[in-house]
Amino acid sequence: MITQVIDKANTCYLKPYNACFTLAGMTKAPEMLKDRILERRTALGLSQQQLADKAGVSQVTIQHLESGRNATSKKLLEIARALGVTVEWLASGKEAPPAKGNVQPTDVLPESYRYPVISWVAAGSWAEAVEPFPPGYSDRYEMSDYDSKGTAFWLEVKGDSMTSPVGTSITEGMLILVDTEAEATSGKLVVAKLADSNEATFKKLVEDGGRRFLKPLNPAYPVEMCVEGCRIVGVVVRAMIKL
Repeated sequence: MITQVIDKANTCYLKPYNACFTLAGMTKAPEMLKDRILERRTALGLSQQQLADKAGVSQVTIQHLESGRNATSKKLLEIARALGVTVEWLASGKEAPPAKGNVQPTDVLPESYRYPVISWVAAGSWAEAVEPFPPGYSDRYEMSDYDSKGTAFWLEVKGDSMTSPVGTSITEGMLILVDTEAEATSGKLVVAKLADSNEATFKKLVEDGGRRFLKPLNPAYPVEMCVEGCRIVGVVVRAMIKL
């Protein structure tokens, strides 16, 4: 059985144990970035304008890349997604993209998505970086059925501030999936960055009288105000125990 996996910057077919493999019949990757973009765009039957629309860039950007006028682009990740290949392959040719029609699985599971597992320090500072998670940033990834609205990542829960004696409880060692573009409304579990900390913190967002508070699920811990300098990094959309 083969599972199709989508990686927000990486699309591949996976064998058991999440091992990506090159499909049979794949030819040698073109040597230049411009050639790889042209080859994939042509294989998908897209015009330069259609690819540009899918990637959220201008047609001139695609034209300059394919002509070799530009050697790279800040939007290379988006272009790779639009082409259905990894940004690593697009940039270096070291990974082969999936080919349509080479494999006809009899049983295909629902789409799954692969997200990096990062540190709490990285979560707290991700917005300050031009490219928060460049290729090769994390050597650990976990799967989810959740299709994120924006940049998303896993965090491993530390401490017991979100361990509750009743109701929802997120214990130490669990993994939480954070979507940085999901709407942060009162009652949602969020990851936030406080002004006086270099790490992110995991709490329940509560709004009262126009003010925001970060409330732990464990009543033994104090409630913190989300005042000036406090920033909501993202909303927790999944939680799981990794065996």
